[in-house]
Amino acid sequence: MADSQDAVIEREAMEYDVVIVGGGPAGLSAAIRLKQQAQATGRDISVALLEKGSEIGAHILSGAVIDPSGLAKLFPDWKAMGAPLETPVTEDKFIYLGPQGAMDISVLPKPGYMSNHGCYIASLGNLCRWLSEQAEALGVEIYPGMACSEVLYDDDNAVVGVVAGVFGIARDGHHKPDYQPGLELRAKYTLFAEGARGSLSQLVIRKYELDAKSDVQKYGIGLKELWKIKPEKFKPGFVQHTLGWPLDDKTGGGSFLYHFGDHYVSVGFVVHLNYENPYLSPYDEFQRFKQHPQVRDMLEGGERVSYGARVINEGGYQSVPRLVFPGGALIGCSAGFVNVPRIKGSHNAMKTAILAADAVVKALSQADAPRVLESYQSAYVHSDVAKELKLVRNVKPILTRFGTNLGTLISGVEMMLTNMLGGISIFGTMYHKKSDAHSLKPAAQFKPIAYPKPDGVISFDKLSSVFISSTNHEEDQPVHLKLKDPHIPIDINLPKYAEPAQRYCPAGVYEIVGQDVGKPRLQINAQNCVHCKTCDIKDPTNNIVWVTPEGGGGPNYPNM
Repeated sequence: MADSQDAVIEREAMEYDVVIVGGGPAGLSAAIRLKQQAQATGRDISVALLEKGSEIGAHILSGAVIDPSGLAKLFPDWKAMGAPLETPVTEDKFIYLGPQGAMDISVLPKPGYMSNHGCYIASLGNLCRWLSEQAEALGVEIYPGMACSEVLYDDDNAVVGVVAGVFGIARDGHHKPDYQPGLELRAKYTLFAEGARGSLSQLVIRKYELDAKSDVQKYGIGLKELWKIKPEKFKPGFVQHTLGWPLDDKTGGGSFLYHFGDHYVSVGFVVHLNYENPYLSPYDEFQRFKQHPQVRDMLEGGERVSYGARVINEGGYQSVPRLVFPGGALIGCSAGFVNVPRIKGSHNAMKTAILAADAVVKALSQADAPRVLESYQSAYVHSDVAKELKLVRNVKPILTRFGTNLGTLISGVEMMLTNMLGGISIFGTMYHKKSDAHSLKPAAQFKPIAYPKPDGVISFDKLSSVFISSTNHEEDQPVHLKLKDPHIPIDINLPKYAEPAQRYCPAGVYEIVGQDVGKPRLQINAQNCVHCKTCDIKDPTNNIVWVTPEGGGGPNYPNM
């Protein structure tokens, strides 16, 4: 049966050993590992991978300075195979910014694993495109443009697959002439690899109470632009991270600048979503950051190529939920394996995917295959991934409690000591305690922030940025940003929080209109959505639920 009101709809069904939801680094790594193990044991394991983007890589957004350790577990000879990790890190800077100046704080104490040497600057989207080629060569069936909208369960409430490929439902709910009810893709095991705040992953986490013994998950929003700069300003392999301006000490976050490829620079900004001020706009903080003299000088004369935004898991070790349930598992950022101080997660996403794939292969080899992949859960607990996350588990809570300035110093020392003591921390394990939505405070406690107008040269407005993300949705379809209660935005969020959706959304999806005539209402411009998931996280009343639109919609990121 389907976990939906549409359970009575008859659909064609396709049967597989494994169905994977999501074509990012975790989903693709799991698919590849399954086929590699099948070949090694002489078995046939059928694998289908479903991706909601128009192509593999279309929805992938990351910095990215990539730790190749995950890739090396899949393909030890990845360099010879031509994997698109072509720019090794050559210089690694950590800067504290003031409004006009900057101070190099690279000398602050930190353990060796914080160094980016040995890592590569690359487009994670292009790496995923390459991984998809390897997966298809091994026999994985990949279906892009197929959004998964429902989870399928059997009579024992075990996951048995998903529904994907529903098209042709009009905005008012009626079926258009091109209506397609979708397909049931059924599997012995279903792996959810949707990335941070995956919509179906959230459903199974709630259904099976996978987070009952873990801390609340925390997030940041990462905004990124890809620039092509003048050759004389380009320093291949240069990596820079900053703290400080334009954020205040109570608001966590920072920037990144990565030089790679053909005179490209990835310039980005991360804001931790536990910020308190409802007037804060992460997008506008990013645009303001680029006006810093040090950044503006690098970008002037260059060309902005693309823009995008995506949330990042920041909860860490104590926020990882239980990974397994009857019929499936969570892998990659669907569970949340980002190392916050390293600002890296793709290597851990790939490693957990490999662990899950190995557990699936083991289970399929048994005459009475277990419904729950306990061997994956156990493998994670004893893995390098868990060990890595445990070493840095207190960094995020320390920053939250002590602020950016003091918190950075304390967390640096804490990481050094915890590393030397083999994972034992003088703080024990600190907890996050409350969600990002509940971190927001009433607007009456703050003054509105007057952001500078974009100059159209270095800083830009939201709509021009959405345009270069190549975002597109079929307009005549149900709005995929669901309000649990349509009255809350005007009755509660507007008077109490100045309706923060207008500002936390980096794509201009949410607008308050009609306020000038005394009839305010929330307008949702769903066609602008870049699938960042911020609204699903930061709405102070948890009133917005992000669900998948028709497959193929959303951004189409090049080289991101």
